[in-house]
Amino acid sequence: MNDSELLLKRYFPWLLLLGIALNIPGLWLDVMEPDGALYATIAKHMVLHNDWINLFGNGSDWLDKPHFPFWMAAISYKIFGINGFAYKLPAFLFWLLSLYYTYLTARDLFNSSVARISVLIYTVALHSTLANFDVRAEPYLTACVTAAVWHMLKVYRKEKGWHIVAAGIFIACAMMTKGIFVLITIGGGWVIFWALTKQWEQFVNYRWWLVLALSFVFILPELYSLYVQFDLHPEKVVFGQTNVSGVKFFFWDSQFGRFFNTGPIKGKGDPTFFLHTSLWAFLPWSIGLVAGVVYLIRFDKSRDPQRWIIYGSALITFLMFSMSKFQLPHYIVMEFPYFAIITGYFFYQMSVSTKLGKLVSAQSVLVYILALAISGLFYITHMENAVLGIILTVSIAIGSTLLRYKNPLQQLMYKSYASAMMLYIFLFCFFYPFLLKYQSGGEAAKLIPDEKEHLPVAAYGSFSYAFEFYSPGDVKLIRSNNELDNFIKDNPCFIYTTAAVGDSLIKSGVDAQVVGSPEFFHITRLKMGFLNHEKRTQTLQKRYLLYVNDPEYD
Repeated sequence: MNDSELLLKRYFPWLLLLGIALNIPGLWLDVMEPDGALYATIAKHMVLHNDWINLFGNGSDWLDKPHFPFWMAAISYKIFGINGFAYKLPAFLFWLLSLYYTYLTARDLFNSSVARISVLIYTVALHSTLANFDVRAEPYLTACVTAAVWHMLKVYRKEKGWHIVAAGIFIACAMMTKGIFVLITIGGGWVIFWALTKQWEQFVNYRWWLVLALSFVFILPELYSLYVQFDLHPEKVVFGQTNVSGVKFFFWDSQFGRFFNTGPIKGKGDPTFFLHTSLWAFLPWSIGLVAGVVYLIRFDKSRDPQRWIIYGSALITFLMFSMSKFQLPHYIVMEFPYFAIITGYFFYQMSVSTKLGKLVSAQSVLVYILALAISGLFYITHMENAVLGIILTVSIAIGSTLLRYKNPLQQLMYKSYASAMMLYIFLFCFFYPFLLKYQSGGEAAKLIPDEKEHLPVAAYGSFSYAFEFYSPGDVKLIRSNNELDNFIKDNPCFIYTTAAVGDSLIKSGVDAQVVGSPEFFHITRLKMGFLNHEKRTQTLQKRYLLYVNDPEYD
């Protein structure tokens, strides 16, 4: 072990702890709409009704994602109560698990130094951290895929038999998170590796068939739940039609249907989408990733074929995503452990040959560009404590320059972590708290007094997943005037609606008072007019939380 590796070993735990700490503040911020709040609400329905089989969203039977993430969130609700922290915590724990398996995979295919660098890279990669705040399925999926591949590596090396069971469990959990397509991500690299090394006997090796068989045994709870909710009830209307099979949707429409654009959920694919998405989603390591890929193709002399287990998985998954007709930026997160290993291996090789100077210079430029951009956003938005935020940002940028470094690798890692510190302190301590004030549904739900949380709650004229999640109990979705009349007749109640509808109800004689009128903006569709404090009021709408005490309303 050379001096550079000894130094890396010394500062690795401190940077890792810092990186994990930078991910933690997002756990206490509100769940963000649309997907995160929708998923949180589906898990909430499970707990409120003690129903672990049926998924309900948007006021009806919900068929899209499998059950595993909802089961995890529901278990967390049982322990910590129904709140945003409890929704995000299990996903965060799975992300920590993915860090562990990233380390193990890089260690066993490369060495401990590559493993340490890879984990440090993955810990603060932009969209990985955002996925821990705006939780969907990705933290679960990434951990399960990475774990499955590592346990399969142990199976291939004929180590202890329990790895066969572990691989089957993680493959099953991955399928119960995202669907059958994950088998391509998990197995694609292995197929390439065996083909390159002409290990045709592996295709009939009983161990792999046992792993596959166990994985299908372990997904039986998912198949049973889908069968009970949908296949046993052909009369249910799903995607505008009856006779919908939940089991068929799981095996075909949810993944292959999206890929070929033949299923009920369609999109428009762009072959270059994930190329440019990766460039911003993998910040602050994007330049290193591109350089690492070029290095593997042109200069890597090791050519260890076992590494195709991860190279092939990353390549096949990336091509599959790029060819798909249904594309969203967060899909790429499941690639990040292997992106991090590819980048970490490149950094390690360059540190050994002392050729990291250009990358260090690029990261130094990134630090100051990011500091300027963040300071500019503070100035434009006039968010709370902006002066403090600018001082912190500039201090971190200057501090990263004044630090003394013993080698280029240390300098590269420190400057990259300085970028991460600036960005995530800005996002989680300033920017997202500022944005979430305009997620009016969540703000309205918090206005319901504790002493009246037993009263019925409804949304009419404007719907918000955050309102449904943060409101006590179930929220009725009212879609017609007749439904509204019946709801008001029966009970004193709370109604979340637009200002226009609220004013109209009050003028019509409904005995209602405006409990609060939070301002609304689609915070996931940011526009310069909203960010500019001078023009912001022109982009905002009012939402009302009404307390109706009119059981005799006619």
